[in-house]
Amino acid sequence: MVDEATLREIALSFPETIEQPHFEKTSFRAKKKIFATYSSHDKRACLKLSEIDQSVFCSLDKTIVYPVPNKWGKQGWTLFELNLIEKEVLHDALETAYKEVTRKK
Repeated sequence: MVDEATLREIALSFPETIEQPHFEKTSFRAKKKIFATYSSHDKRACLKLSEIDQSVFCSLDKTIVYPVPNKWGKQGWTLFELNLIEKEVLHDALETAYKEVTRKK
């Protein structure tokens, strides 16, 4: 339910966010750190979440939101099926991912 233009609009609405290529994908970065990527091939976004936030978003529907099935998933990288996700949910997830990579440690 979310197209590439909407994903881009939301991601670039956060302060100091830039868009850059990342291998065969598009990445959205803040403070030189990737918080989201987009694959036009399979219409999926991949967001960097904390372990807790990943479990919260995945609990919505594991066929729409799920961890990357390897070590990256255990580090919080989470896939979102854009043709099935609600815009409001994606907005919340992108904002959460943005905050995850920009927060001071």
